[in-house]
Amino acid sequence: MKKALLVIDYTVDFVALDGALTCGPPGVELEEYIVDLTASYIEQQLPVFVINDLHEKDDAYHPETALFPPHNIRDTAGRKLFGKLQELYDVYSEDMIWMDKTRYSAFAGTNLDIQLRARGIREIHLMGVCTDICILHTAVDAYNLGYTIFVHEGGVASFNPIGHDWALAHFTNTLGATVV
Repeated sequence: MKKALLVIDYTVDFVALDGALTCGPPGVELEEYIVDLTASYIEQQLPVFVINDLHEKDDAYHPETALFPPHNIRDTAGRKLFGKLQELYDVYSEDMIWMDKTRYSAFAGTNLDIQLRARGIREIHLMGVCTDICILHTAVDAYNLGYTIFVHEGGVASFNPIGHDWALAHFTNTLGATVV
């Protein structure tokens, strides 16, 4: 079965200790795992999708505006990939597919499903942040679209430890995903 790696929201705003909506040290601690697995997929010539939140400055109509502080604003440093993942992207951007999303799920309002199906991909591997928000909503949509789902526990984190643990159990117990 063909597979792809989805790296979701591993950006400065979500991961750096001074990021606008950071998950803090748990997110920083993922860096080596995320970079190593991403590099492995690139070396094997397997598809890597880098899918990141995109918000507009002063967007009063976006539903997240009432829930979270401004984050991942277009053309800001907060939208850059965090740490060594940005360095990897700078070198291998032609081997990685960048996608912008404006909702929690990487499938909502994007052509991700079309891109995956066009490549014959039925198995997706998820990592990034936050486990209980964007990773969870992406996994739910992937489940509803019939994908085989793997969530890399060493590659996901949240600013909410209880939500993180709940989501890990939900992936397995409700979505039939494999947590590795």
